Amino acid sequence: PPASLNSPAQKLVFNRVNGKRPQVLPQQVSAPEECYTLAHEENVRFVYEAWQQVEQQLDGSRSGESACGPVQYVEKTPNPGLKNFVPIDLEEWWAQQFLAKIENCS
Repeated sequence: PPASLNSPAQKLVFNRVNGKRPQVLPQQVSAPEECYTLAHEENVRFVYEAWQQVEQQLDGSRSGESACGPVQYVEKTPNPGLKNFVPIDLEEWWAQQFLAKIENCS
């Protein structure tokens, strides 16, 4: 999110998985410069703050402070089709986008 959201400063972190250097994929099409409107910033702020509240309530319910509140969904019988599913590492993806943008500019 843009810095004007009064949220804590975000720092870019590059994590190496199993000591391997992340592969940087060349960007095929240069995306137009993103433009953030006031409505977009308000939406991002709303979702960010709401998610922070949910995470705090989840932490509270895990430590036994709260009897009611958000409940994390866990499947009782896992779907066999998702056995090999690997979730995306969003920080890794953003790092690749960042490096690709730097390489295109140089």
